[in-house]
Amino acid sequence: MSGTRLWTRQRRSLTACLLGLMALAGPQAALAAQAVWTGTVTHVSDGDTIWVRPHDGGMPRPIRLDGIDAPELCQPHGEAARAALVGRVLGQTVQVRVRAHDDYGRALARVRAQRQDIGGWLVSRGHAWSYRFRGRSGPYAALEARARARGLGLFGQAHAELPRDFRRRHGSCH
Repeated sequence: MSGTRLWTRQRRSLTACLLGLMALAGPQAALAAQAVWTGTVTHVSDGDTIWVRPHDGGMPRPIRLDGIDAPELCQPHGEAARAALVGRVLGQTVQVRVRAHDDYGRALARVRAQRQDIGGWLVSRGHAWSYRFRGRSGPYAALEARARARGLGLFGQAHAELPRDFRRRHGSCH
């Protein structure tokens, strides 16, 4: 048998095995492969992490709001950011658009409730920063600039500190 035919046969076998494993894993694996899904927010951990129970079934999944960075709970304005998010999404139906997963297994996702981008909503009210990465100001930079100019939320504090800088100096709240 030629090398090309052997490789094709091995690739087909591998594909069949992967599909079989996904079938055995059930709806959870299928849901993970979906880019967009809806569910109900069951818990809010902090200002940028929620738990959403998929409408298709299964256990609630941790979702890290993509594009923002909210203060740590033990950081000034951390509890206020969490309270704002609780008031806006807890018990609500949301649309989740997953981009990737982080090191903690959370889906990094844009979340919409009643057609509103929740990450943008938090930044525009001064409850989170637009996430900065590799010298870029992040997807919500314009909303952050307006919230800063108006002194909203954490931007009304004289020494508001980015969560990653806070963690570097103090460690995690947990």
